[in-house]
Amino acid sequence: MARTDFDPAQMSPRDFYQLLTAVVVPRPIAWVSTTSVEGVDNLAPHSFYTVASVDPPIVQFTSVGEKDSLRNIEAQGEFVVNLTPASLFEEVNATGTDFPPKTSEFDAVGLSREPSAVVRPPRVQDSPVALECRLHSTLPLGNCTLVFGEVVYAVVSTHVLEGDHPQIDLLEPLSRLGRNEWGTLGPIQEIRRIRAKDWPGHFGRAGQDE
Repeated sequence: MARTDFDPAQMSPRDFYQLLTAVVVPRPIAWVSTTSVEGVDNLAPHSFYTVASVDPPIVQFTSVGEKDSLRNIEAQGEFVVNLTPASLFEEVNATGTDFPPKTSEFDAVGLSREPSAVVRPPRVQDSPVALECRLHSTLPLGNCTLVFGEVVYAVVSTHVLEGDHPQIDLLEPLSRLGRNEWGTLGPIQEIRRIRAKDWPGHFGRAGQDE
């Protein structure tokens, strides 16, 4: 297999960033709502996002540079992660516009707010999932800051639930890919993890080579 080498020491940070975001895919999107000290509600998509801890429940997103989301969270200690559904594709993208801090993306894009249960920043009314978070800690790392938030309350739209379980095909989450590319679900596959006690003694090529 022919391969092409990419050495970050020989590339600009921007060029290597574009490579990383094209191969670390798909990335879920944290649609983060915050409120400034002045009372302005901010909303921005962050695609470096994951679960950081199970107990306590902590989610983590990365702020590339110092943005309104980070400043508001550090000042107020609270934020909400809203799920980004495919039905709001254009609105999610529009909230990534570099508006000045005094401009609320909710108002600029025309998104309705919904009061949160236990934190000050509002939820996105038309998002099917909202995780209300209190700041746990931040970690500066290079030109980025990792933000860890403990989930103190969660809501899920009833119509996407089967019993208590959110149905992925009804959530229809967006994901980020490289460049200006975005992803939707596509085909969904299910497979159970193999337990050691059920291991068949061979697997794939390892079994064929014996």
